[in-house]
Amino acid sequence: MKDEVIETRYVEFESNSGEVVDITGEVQKSLESTSLESGVVVIFVPGATGAVSTIEYEEGLVADLGDALQRIAPQEIDYAHNLRWHDGNGHSHIRASLIGPSLVVPFAAQRLMLGTWQQIVFLELDNRSRHRKLVLQMMGEQAET
Repeated sequence: MKDEVIETRYVEFESNSGEVVDITGEVQKSLESTSLESGVVVIFVPGATGAVSTIEYEEGLVADLGDALQRIAPQEIDYAHNLRWHDGNGHSHIRASLIGPSLVVPFAAQRLMLGTWQQIVFLELDNRSRHRKLVLQMMGEQAET
């Protein structure tokens, strides 16, 4: 009989404003450090100005994503948040809310079940550099012993 388990890991890094960071390898390494064989991993960003998603992580699409976010939530317009707090990152909060703070990825045989051209990315949407500590919760079945 297989046991169901939840294991928590963290991925920490420094990020620059507007940066898109490929975290696929770090998530996979964290998964391999567990006893889990199959299940799901939840990647969660604590904080209101970062987000996670998937993308084909290549220079053109990364630039296109930044351009699309600028069209959807332009940095240079007035935001009530900026008027209240004077921190200039109202657009960061809107962008992060639209993309979302979490992602669920299934895995089997301790391998993330991503498409061939699909990577897990963290988006630094704040207007300044940050230290980020993402939460990974892996839930699933352990290998039979």
